[in-house]
Amino acid sequence: MRTDQSERDKMLLDPVGRRISCGKERATVRYVGHVSPYEGLWLGVEWDNPERGKHDGSHEGVQYFTCRNPKGGSFVRPQKASFGVDFLTAVYLTYQTNAEEVLNEEIFISSKKLEWFVVEEKRFENLPSVVLNHCDVNGPGVAGEIRKTTPNVQWLDLSGSLLSTWKDVAAITEQLDKLEGLQLSVNRISLTSDPWAHRQAFSNLKLLALNNCDFTWLQILECAPMWPRLEDLSLENNNIRELHRPEGVLQTLKSLNLSCNPLMQESVSRLSSLPRLEWLNLSNTKLSIIQLEDATQATCTDVFPALKNLNLDHNNISEWSMVNELAKLPCLVKLSCRDNKLVSSDGNPKTVNQMLIAKLGHLLYLNNSEISYEERKGAELDYIKMFGEEWLKAGGADQPSTAFTCQHPRYQMLIEKYGAPDEGELKKPEPFALKNQLINITFVFPDDADREPISKKLPASMVVQKIKGLLHRLLKIPPADLRLTYTSHKVSGTEFPIDSDLKTLHFYSVEDGDQVLVRWS
Repeated sequence: MRTDQSERDKMLLDPVGRRISCGKERATVRYVGHVSPYEGLWLGVEWDNPERGKHDGSHEGVQYFTCRNPKGGSFVRPQKASFGVDFLTAVYLTYQTNAEEVLNEEIFISSKKLEWFVVEEKRFENLPSVVLNHCDVNGPGVAGEIRKTTPNVQWLDLSGSLLSTWKDVAAITEQLDKLEGLQLSVNRISLTSDPWAHRQAFSNLKLLALNNCDFTWLQILECAPMWPRLEDLSLENNNIRELHRPEGVLQTLKSLNLSCNPLMQESVSRLSSLPRLEWLNLSNTKLSIIQLEDATQATCTDVFPALKNLNLDHNNISEWSMVNELAKLPCLVKLSCRDNKLVSSDGNPKTVNQMLIAKLGHLLYLNNSEISYEERKGAELDYIKMFGEEWLKAGGADQPSTAFTCQHPRYQMLIEKYGAPDEGELKKPEPFALKNQLINITFVFPDDADREPISKKLPASMVVQKIKGLLHRLLKIPPADLRLTYTSHKVSGTEFPIDSDLKTLHFYSVEDGDQVLVRWS
């Protein structure tokens, strides 16, 4: 079953389009024949890694083949190229030689970690998962043998293979009736002229990873009829720029990973009609805005009607109006928005998170952390105070201006929830008056019952860093170990965090008669 010399000779009869490996590098054969003035047979190849090549397929003025990259091509002798082995040969080589290592290996398909099922006897027919990543699999081998040998495979990893067409992939998967998950990342698979012809070969497939395969979105849509029950599709680090509406395909999709693709941001809305999509990864896609509604549609239905989890990490998002757009998602409960360009007036990243929580009322998780009741309440109260003066100038309780309502869609709802703030809370005193305004603060120590409360008169302009310095002198506790919250005499039963050393008591709305709770680690 190995690719011996006779098999190599057969492949050399029609090698163009086939995949080869040379050491750790992989390429596609684009030409076979003579290269003047040299004798013998040559393969003209286009490398997956364009930096591995030397030219664009030409030599001494003659164009033997073409490459997408001007330095992506080379000529190699056939004997230096491996055309790979068939599926079962790779299984025998991997599982007989490295059985213990493979059976103990962690399996990842898409972003999900899979566990081996318990296999009483390590026989091929009992294998529920087969991992053949970078094993140079080139095709199915003898017809029907895969079904006889590995009939119970549910998860298959063929990443980094030498499979060149979907016909070759289908010839393997059609013999695996229980197959649900398929890892095909780091491959270069040419399109099929009739995807419907291979539909049965992937009829039970629910999870498919095609990371780093150089596909465009239109090519994915062209292949999609082959995957009638697909729920999880990972397309990280491909060549996807413009998205198009998936008309009649991918309608069963629940999870889509488009991370590390240079997306045209105005095209993201074309995914909004996917009826079952719950998880969408748009991290590292150079987005600065997201337009949820598809302007190309005459009638607008619910946008992303099932979307629960959205990843926007490592992008260029800087406008808070985009966050207001996210509030339109009816089911969104998990958002990751790290390493963007959203800023608050005080420049504190924690304030940015508070604003995200306050603006997105249905959110349960932010940046993979659960939002507690206290955290949400504190964020919403701080949001009221932060924009209270602007709210008053815009009309306040009478009727806020349209411009204010557009910028802060939830503000009026928060006022109804917590009540309108006192005007005196929101107006900033003159700097001279603030510096000279002393307030009575009582420091209490809830974790040290024997310690008496300490009362101090402090300026409202005093920063938290100096307060910790004062407490260090009184308690002999390092400032870095101190954790502060406060309770207001106006709101009973709620502790508000004091979490920035550079903010003032006035910023946190600490008033005369309030208590500061001091804890330490």
